Amino acid sequence: TTVSSWLILGDSVVGNVLIAEQVHLRSNRKNAAFVRVNCAALPEGLLESELFGHVKGAFTDAVQNRRGRFELADGGTIFLDEIGDLPLKLQAKLLRVIQQKTFERVGSSETVSVNVRIVAATNRDIDSQVKKGEFRSDLYYRLNVLPIYVPPLRQRKEDIPVLADFFLRKFCRETKKQFNGFSDEAIDLMLSYPWPGNVRELENAVERAVVIAKEKIIDARDLLIGDVASVRDEYKGKSLKDALTIFKKHFIASALDEHSWNQTETSKVLDIQRTYLSRLIKELSIANPKE
Repeated sequence: TTVSSWLILGDSVVGNVLIAEQVHLRSNRKNAAFVRVNCAALPEGLLESELFGHVKGAFTDAVQNRRGRFELADGGTIFLDEIGDLPLKLQAKLLRVIQQKTFERVGSSETVSVNVRIVAATNRDIDSQVKKGEFRSDLYYRLNVLPIYVPPLRQRKEDIPVLADFFLRKFCRETKKQFNGFSDEAIDLMLSYPWPGNVRELENAVERAVVIAKEKIIDARDLLIGDVASVRDEYKGKSLKDALTIFKKHFIASALDEHSWNQTETSKVLDIQRTYLSRLIKELSIANPKE
């Protein structure tokens, strides 16, 4: 049976994984495996083994036989993220998998047969790569059977509340915490923010909010975006130690402001001694803007 491939195009972290998962879950393969591979994360040698497996002795560290991701995805779906970074040698091997549904493990001459649906994604200009000879045209046409262009999150604001709610429920399950949604101010802030980091940034913002929020409704101040996001420029070029110091300063200042600069109440919320809080205020040069 012919299995059509999908190609997701658009900015980085626009939600490619979620889309690929939905392609899988809405297909007749939903009860089989969904396997993800980031093609840009590994050098060519390791990536070939990761995708297609290897046999014992194929290379120095190959101490036993290992199945690759294609075998693990047999009957299901494999998501090849950052496909534009796939080396030409592996592009030829991938093309064979699509055309013949077969491959050999690294170091083996035995043919392995698989039946997988391929969903690929890239944020690169793949048409330009094809013209430059950096990406095989025959592979591109095989992958680009069902193309999906995903605009950046700032251009599909109607998705923001839906995605935020999805991530909220996800992190509530993971943390065993319970929230009743977002305040109107939080929704307004998310809708007005440009989300340069796309869906990944939204996911991170909701995760942070779940960790730090004190009330059952996530408020705008819990998201640490908008005006607070400009603080990110302060981290550029800083060591981890200096970045943590900057974060500590802003975090303590925010807590003080929330409790009208009452150091006794703030120290209780931060779970530290009042004397230690006073020392931190002095060491970090935290000033009350109303004084």
